[in-house]
Amino acid sequence: MIIGYARVSTQDQNPALQTDALVAAGCEQVFHEKATGATRERPELVACLRTMRKGDTLVVWKLDRLARSLKDLVEIIDDLQKRGVGFRSLTEAIDTTSTGGRLVFHIFGALAEFEHSLIRERTIAGLAAARARGRRGGRKLAMSKTDVRKAAAMLSDPAITKTEVARHFGVSRVTLNAALARESFNESAAETDT
Repeated sequence: MIIGYARVSTQDQNPALQTDALVAAGCEQVFHEKATGATRERPELVACLRTMRKGDTLVVWKLDRLARSLKDLVEIIDDLQKRGVGFRSLTEAIDTTSTGGRLVFHIFGALAEFEHSLIRERTIAGLAAARARGRRGGRKLAMSKTDVRKAAAMLSDPAITKTEVARHFGVSRVTLNAALARESFNESAAETDT
């Protein structure tokens, strides 16, 4: 069975161009989706992929209608191949049921892996460069060192509770406790270094 999948990005777009092309390509059933490529929930795609059986072929008008990224595309097609399902993209003229189409798809897989490696390398290099400039990752601390010292001074008065101090600085008790523990640790580490 030849099954088509069409997706448009907004409710205003009309999938007729894709649907007509899929029907002309011999699709016996066409699943329609109105969702952006960034959306993870695509119920029609899930239903379409569940419908596919060994020997079937999934046809799309264009590769970007099926997947959000090259990695996503490779994963979907790889899953189809493991299940014995073919894949065709009309615009890019890719057909995994042919030897040439499988070759093109394996090149896509290699490119996706290469892209992933490049992103990882750039991220590691960027973090190293930021650290070299003295920047630290993570969220900005909710309480400055001065705030923590003031909080500790306030808590030296037994009549003042941690809840009151936390409310004064606009943080939760958990955040206050973490800040106090962090400052205590930093002070003990500084004493050990001297």
